[in-house]
Amino acid sequence: MTFTLDDGANLAKTPGELQGIGYTYGLAALDTPNTLLAEHKGKLLRSEDAGCTWNEVGTLTGSNFRITAAKGGLAYAWAENGDGFYRIDEAGPHAFSTPAANIIGVGVDPADGKHLRLGDANGSLHDSHDGGETWSKQGTPPASGSFIGYRFAFDPGNLDHVLFGQSVGGGAVTFDGGATWKQSAGLGANGANLFSIAVSPVEGDIVWAEALEIGPDIRHIYRSSDGGLTFGAVVTDSADIKLINGTLLVPHATDVGVLYFVFGMEYNDYGTDLFRYDHMTGKVTKTHNANDDVSAIVASPADPKLLYLGLTVENGGG
Repeated sequence: MTFTLDDGANLAKTPGELQGIGYTYGLAALDTPNTLLAEHKGKLLRSEDAGCTWNEVGTLTGSNFRITAAKGGLAYAWAENGDGFYRIDEAGPHAFSTPAANIIGVGVDPADGKHLRLGDANGSLHDSHDGGETWSKQGTPPASGSFIGYRFAFDPGNLDHVLFGQSVGGGAVTFDGGATWKQSAGLGANGANLFSIAVSPVEGDIVWAEALEIGPDIRHIYRSSDGGLTFGAVVTDSADIKLINGTLLVPHATDVGVLYFVFGMEYNDYGTDLFRYDHMTGKVTKTHNANDDVSAIVASPADPKLLYLGLTVENGGG
């Protein structure tokens, strides 16, 4: 675990730095002041001093977990492409079952921390009004036939605004909680594998996506200004800007024109590139660090310039 105040040019080490081979996909800043949650190798960690120190508060069973923050100091940990699911409060994690065997996205109601929805790899949405204790089917699936569901992404400001990414068919978007879906345009004339999607926390009309365009088989990062109905490519895979299937996309906390994304690997001790795309200028800037990868990026609610980075460690070091 580390943080930066200058878009990755300098990284700070903290006493809570994580050790051993593992991945920190789960990282969230709560609405409780100075409180963060992280998951590393099945351990749930909590910081109440803005990330300076961390304490173990529980154990999560399953594959790599992501963490979604919710109103009222709550959060939800979910195993990506797995069935593990926990509600987290001040007492620690509480396990609940869901209808999903392969969770690929979780969203929360900005007005009610116990109202949430999750999407599974089959394209189904599920709704809960009691913090994950009980579930009901929500809407209709956005796709049919044979496909692989890669990602459900939820608008942080509107739980009914949801996007779905899949193999070949590209993407789809709903503005009514899954009652109706519209196919996303602009991802490729011959289709696309839409791997990553992120909605701006500032303005729900701004959506970022990363996909492999079928035909030329080139990866792009796309931007939409109409909520995901249409996309245009803004960044293309190159020798200087490397994109992979499932590139981490993190919209800026206050600037709708800025997106962070990463490329990292342990091979040959390459390290990690942290990219910053500015739509106003159309330019991509890059900083580099020696970590094997960055699995998560979260901005401080108190200062959006302060970015917390969840680190991947694959060589057995710190």
